Amino acid sequence: MDFKVVIPVLISFAISLALGPVLIPFLRRLKASQTEREDGVKSHLKKAGTPTMGGIIFLIAVLVTALIYVKDYPKIIPILFLTLGFGLIGFLDDYLKVVLKRSDGLLPWQKMIGQIAVTGIFCLYMIKYTDVPLTILVPFTGGYLLDIGWVAVPLLFVAVIGTVNGVNFTDGLDGLASSVTIMVATFFTVVAIGTGSGIEPITCAVVGGLMGFLVFNVFPAKVFMGDTGSLALGGFVAGTAYMLQMPLFLLIVGLIYLVEVLSVMIQVTYFKVSHGKRFFKMAPIHHHFELCGWSETRVVAVFSITTAVLCMIALLGL
Repeated sequence: MDFKVVIPVLISFAISLALGPVLIPFLRRLKASQTEREDGVKSHLKKAGTPTMGGIIFLIAVLVTALIYVKDYPKIIPILFLTLGFGLIGFLDDYLKVVLKRSDGLLPWQKMIGQIAVTGIFCLYMIKYTDVPLTILVPFTGGYLLDIGWVAVPLLFVAVIGTVNGVNFTDGLDGLASSVTIMVATFFTVVAIGTGSGIEPITCAVVGGLMGFLVFNVFPAKVFMGDTGSLALGGFVAGTAYMLQMPLFLLIVGLIYLVEVLSVMIQVTYFKVSHGKRFFKMAPIHHHFELCGWSETRVVAVFSITTAVLCMIALLGL
């Protein structure tokens, strides 16, 4: 068992670590660099020019590792599809924005159609080709499975697309989305092994791939993951939660993602209602803490520790 868990982590970690020095200079040559908001946190202006789209690094690591195990672990297919599907949408958005210099990348409606299509295929695959029902495990009930009938399908769309955009908003500081998602992926690995669900190679691959990526992504970052990475990670988190029948647990382990989304929604709504006043100093909320005087590394550490504690609480709720 230990062997089965450790090996995919190490394979993915090694690939990620090896790809960094190759892909980062390549992205720099592509001029795939980050632009920073002029009205944003002033300390971020020095990040302008840092290459983005680095999510490719851990996506390749996860893909290669998953392909090694896929024959014996067919249940990783839908998770891999959702991860790569959302990663492709993010890649197109990044490519248009940073390489072709189209300021808005994919248009909002194009992004939404892509997200709905990828989620729809995942949903169809789950229903038709897996034995995982859309019943939902309720936390702290000793294993009670809630069956909400056909409502489970629209709920899946909301949960998947909401999670993907939550991870996307979380990706705003060096190492933040990577560190938080390592905690979540580790939690899912523990559950996958404990329940014998047969998806642990991909959860382990994400842990390893992100650890390798973090070597280049911690403050001060040599590369950012871009939408390529953050949308892919959102797809992974949502897909894994559904394959384990645990979408409700996303409210616990993914609380940071949820708070990031809510902070943006509150800020926009309050701005409109109050005719230009701001509820937070800046949204998403990690920037609010920075403007309150927290260092970038402190925000990342506190958000990661919070997620680790939430993962332990979620384990109690199983």
